[in-house]
Amino acid sequence: MFTVTGAFDDGATYTVQITGRADRPVIGSHRAAALVELHQGEAVALSPAGPMSVVAGDDEVSVLAVLREYTNVLEEGGGVPRPARVPRS
Repeated sequence: MFTVTGAFDDGATYTVQITGRADRPVIGSHRAAALVELHQGEAVALSPAGPMSVVAGDDEVSVLAVLREYTNVLEEGGGVPRPARVPRS
């Protein structure tokens, strides 16, 4: 799990754990969870210069990108976020 602390535009703060689970991408803040759910399936820039990725609950990198895009992320910790695993053919 990967921990993120941030603030929404109205000043409300949150601390969440990005789980990497499709059924529950973040825990710790209902508001942050709703934000991630709202943007699932949309394209989001993984960094200011790209590349783009589709937001998926099991993709920690895209979930973190949503939080960075729509909130003020103050601190990240607990390791490195992992992208979703793609099955090999």
